Amino acid sequence: MNPDRSKMSPMMKHYMDVKDQYPDVILMYRLGDFYEMFFDDAVTVSRELELTLTGRDCGLEERAPMCGVPYHAVDVYISRLIAKGYKVAICEQLSDPKASKGMVERDVVRVITPGTVVEDTILDERQNNYLASFYYNGKDCGIAYADLSTGEFKIAQTTGENSVAEAENILNSVHASEILINSEAKNVLRAEAIYRVQPTLYYDYTYRKSEAERILCNQFGVSTLDAFEVGDLPMGISAAGALMNYLIETQKRSLSHISSIQKVNQGALMFFDSATRRNLELTETIRDRRKEGTLLWLLDKTVTSMGARNLRRWVDAPLRDEIAINERLSAVGEIIKNTRLRTDLSRVLENVRDLERLAGKVAYNSLNPRDVLAIANSLVVLPVVKSVLDKGSAPLIKRLASEIRLFEKETAILCKAINNDPPAVIGDGGFIADGFNDDLDQYREAELNGRQWIRELESKERQLTGIKNLKIAYNHVFGYYIEVTKLNMDLVPERYQRKQTLANGERYKTDELIDLENKVLGAHDKAVALEQAIFAQLRSLLLGIVKDMVATANAIAQADTLLSFALVSIENGYVKPTIGKKIKAIHIVSGRHPVVEKLLGRNHFTPNDTILDADCKTMVITGPNMAGKSTYMRQVAIIVLMAHIGCFVPAEQAEICLVDRIFTRVGASDDLTNAQSTFMVEMIEVAGILHNATKDSLLIMDEIGRGTSSVDGLSIAWSVMEYVNNVIGAKTLFATHYHELTELEGKLAGIKNYRVLVDETGETVVFLHRIARGGTNKSFGIEVAGMAGVPRVVLDRAKEVAKQLSLREGTDTNSIMVDTLGGSTQKQMSLFEQKDENAERILNILKETNVERMTPVQALLVLSDLIERANNG
Repeated sequence: MNPDRSKMSPMMKHYMDVKDQYPDVILMYRLGDFYEMFFDDAVTVSRELELTLTGRDCGLEERAPMCGVPYHAVDVYISRLIAKGYKVAICEQLSDPKASKGMVERDVVRVITPGTVVEDTILDERQNNYLASFYYNGKDCGIAYADLSTGEFKIAQTTGENSVAEAENILNSVHASEILINSEAKNVLRAEAIYRVQPTLYYDYTYRKSEAERILCNQFGVSTLDAFEVGDLPMGISAAGALMNYLIETQKRSLSHISSIQKVNQGALMFFDSATRRNLELTETIRDRRKEGTLLWLLDKTVTSMGARNLRRWVDAPLRDEIAINERLSAVGEIIKNTRLRTDLSRVLENVRDLERLAGKVAYNSLNPRDVLAIANSLVVLPVVKSVLDKGSAPLIKRLASEIRLFEKETAILCKAINNDPPAVIGDGGFIADGFNDDLDQYREAELNGRQWIRELESKERQLTGIKNLKIAYNHVFGYYIEVTKLNMDLVPERYQRKQTLANGERYKTDELIDLENKVLGAHDKAVALEQAIFAQLRSLLLGIVKDMVATANAIAQADTLLSFALVSIENGYVKPTIGKKIKAIHIVSGRHPVVEKLLGRNHFTPNDTILDADCKTMVITGPNMAGKSTYMRQVAIIVLMAHIGCFVPAEQAEICLVDRIFTRVGASDDLTNAQSTFMVEMIEVAGILHNATKDSLLIMDEIGRGTSSVDGLSIAWSVMEYVNNVIGAKTLFATHYHELTELEGKLAGIKNYRVLVDETGETVVFLHRIARGGTNKSFGIEVAGMAGVPRVVLDRAKEVAKQLSLREGTDTNSIMVDTLGGSTQKQMSLFEQKDENAERILNILKETNVERMTPVQALLVLSDLIERANNG
């Protein structure tokens, strides 16, 4: 809408002027006890939040559409708008309506976006809320991300051919609520598809390195960024500068808690692509995106919200540093063995509040009295936390104990200053404890006893002067005064100060009355004002220790996470893995999938061994659907991941080599957003693995090539397996229904066959969920269809078709493979055993094509073409 402003009231003109500055943001305009929205914003909010749409007269012929929400409940409505992808600008009253002459002064004090939320009522206390920035210059990428609620600020950079994919993997690890991008990045970052976040295109000039450095130096109060050791990350600096500019622009206040920037140590961390994160269900389930049923859900027995957020960070980015991993494992082991340490730590951490976000509130100036009490109560416990950790002997536990600061002076002041049950807001006072400030105590006493004091003074003056009808009264002009009638004028003492002459008497004041008046009049307002001044002093006191509070919170969060690992390990019977550079294999004895085991129950899960080493780099796993192939492969990946985050693992024994990356290609899914078929998504994921995996990677590949025709699919699966085994050399679990691939054992070094055992009695099939050496040539697809509830008539017809196909093409309709390894033309296809005319023609043609010199894929393509031509006559 574009109404005629010349006819509007001054207030509505001001609203429109402010709205012009925030055209793409919902503007909440404070009017008394409500935040109001007008015109298009009102229509939008009314629709999205199901609020009543009303109207307001503003000088126009038609009333302006209007809807509003009460100020005391605004967070609820803001959170719902943010969840729907909107941004909200808060236009606040800046002057007291009672004291204002004319229109109340108003202006936008903050813009709330998904990545800049700090309100407790909106945030998930067990998860960081990151704002990210992504910069792309056509070749390299810069990444920065920050949590406004805690002050965390990190920077990274990726270069080279795979820079975008590597940058996306880093972004994957932070689950950003909002992502800023420059114009050149909008066609390369798949933010909406991967992270379900619509990226925000931000001003290109803020990404210029010179501008970015200026903004960052101003924020940190330095002349150069050298102290932060980020000079080798120019792209990252560009991303970080834009992010900081966005925060300053939207928050309109001091952001002193963002006082430094840290480089992401990419070489020390393991980052996953979106497919791996999704397939392993690390933080949310595939089906309904819930936490329950994920690895994070299983491992989360943290006591504090700081610990919960730290646990998520560890799961999202496992370590690749042998020393750091084993430090965590040793600490977990000691907590498991030391019952006293474990019990005391659990008990004391229950009394520690979220110091990390409370420190952020101090710096952000959003602190309230209850927050101060929470800080005070937490600081009181710190000496106990430190003493408990000091009893540990593991190096990491000792180091965490040394990083906990003790704030004796601040603790004493806060405990004395704050009431044990303070209000949530400072507006009405009542949160400073009695006895902390003498003047405040007097104001409160005056407010409580003022009238009684006046009556007592009146009685006292009657006795001293002998004037029985003397009275003390009050009016707005003179305040409190003593009134004496003319008949008693001769009894008035000299200490009385005449203030007003009346027809029937005189009005006086005394020094004592003036002192009492000063105490009584405005005692409440003075008490509130003094409490607010004291509160400002307390915040100033806390500002001085914000950095140390954050460091202490980080140490406690890590201790809480280690405790959680110990508790989960004890509860589920996990063991300490052996991990390091000297270990060259993955050797797991009786491994279990931790989440599936937890959901089914320990006694209902079948453990399995795993050996991936120089003799067996690739396990080719065959067997029917529903038999447990995918669960087995995922469990190996999760056990390896758990070891790399420093947690004990679900097995009887585990020796695990250091892994640089884990890749998975599991399941079938399409990408309607980018108009990509199931097979295209599969091939994109396969391509990503082949381009990025190394000999130190772990690959989980399930049903490669099943999204296309049998010949094409088998050709692709064969070639991929060859490339992974011979060229990359990664440790690989390769599940397939192409039973022909089992022929590769003995022909390619490092490949061994495994199968899922099945008990087949008549038409009854029982899956034993046990992995054993050897291959299989049957998939039991029809039997699985029956278990799924497919009608009997369909199953019977399927068996007839399968029988006909088997008679026509031999025992396996997928056996279309020529052995070209070792220069042999040995026939491997059931099709060659046919005695019909077409088969003879195909064989004769193959003899003339030098098939011995072809790769398997080339041979298969030639054969596929010949079969098609033969069938077409």
